[in-house]
Amino acid sequence: MQTVQDTIMEVVYAILPITILVLILQYTLIWLPFESVLQFLVGVVLVSTGFALFLMGVHIGLLPIGEMIGAALPKTGKVWMILLFSFILGFAVTVAEPDVHVLAGYVDQVSDGEIGKWTLIIPVALGLGVFVSLSMARIVFNVSIKWLLFGGYSIVFALALSPWVSEQFVPISFDAGGVTTGPMAVPFILAFGVGIASVLRADDKSADGFGLVALASIGPLIAVLLLGIFYGL
Repeated sequence: MQTVQDTIMEVVYAILPITILVLILQYTLIWLPFESVLQFLVGVVLVSTGFALFLMGVHIGLLPIGEMIGAALPKTGKVWMILLFSFILGFAVTVAEPDVHVLAGYVDQVSDGEIGKWTLIIPVALGLGVFVSLSMARIVFNVSIKWLLFGGYSIVFALALSPWVSEQFVPISFDAGGVTTGPMAVPFILAFGVGIASVLRADDKSADGFGLVALASIGPLIAVLLLGIFYGL
C-alpha cells in the first residue's frame, strides 16, 4: 500500500509543476480557447493515471524479473548465453519503448515518409541490443567502462564528422540515443545488469551494475549514423 501511495505522489510531483506552468501561461499570455485548455486537463488526468499504473508495473514486475533473469544467466556458466539474451532483451525493450516510437513517428512525418518509422526503430533497437550485450561483456570480463565509453564516443564523433553521413542524421542520432533511456528500457537494463553483477561481482556490484545505460545508449547513436551513410550513398 505504501508503494502505491509513494508512486502516486511521485507522479503528482512530476506532472503538477508543468500543469501549473501551462495554466499560468494560459491566463497571462497565450489565452487559448477553453476547449483546448479542457483537452489539456483531460490529457493531464489520463497521463497521470497511465504514468502511475506504469510505474507500479515497473516496481511490481519489470525490476524484479529483470534482476532475477540477470542473476540466473551467469549460473549457466555460458558467456555466449549471457551475451545472446542481453542482445535479445535490449532489442525487445527498445522496440517496446514509447519514446522511440514518438521520435520515429516525428522523423517519418517530417521526412514525408522518406525515413519510415520502422526504418529508424529497427536500427536503433539493434544498436541498443549490441551495446547492452557489450555492457554485460564488460561485467563478465571486468573491463573498465572508461575505455569503452571513450572508444564508443570516439566512433560516434568520427562518424558525425564524416562527410559520408547524411547531415540530417546527425541530430536524429543524438535524439535516438536520448529516447532509448526512457521509462521502459532504463529500469529493465539497470535491473538486468545489477542481477548479473550481483552474481559475478558480488564484492563490488555497485561499480559494475551502473553505467550500463550510458554505454548502451551509444549503440543507437552509431546505428543511426551508419543509417545516415546508407542514405547518403
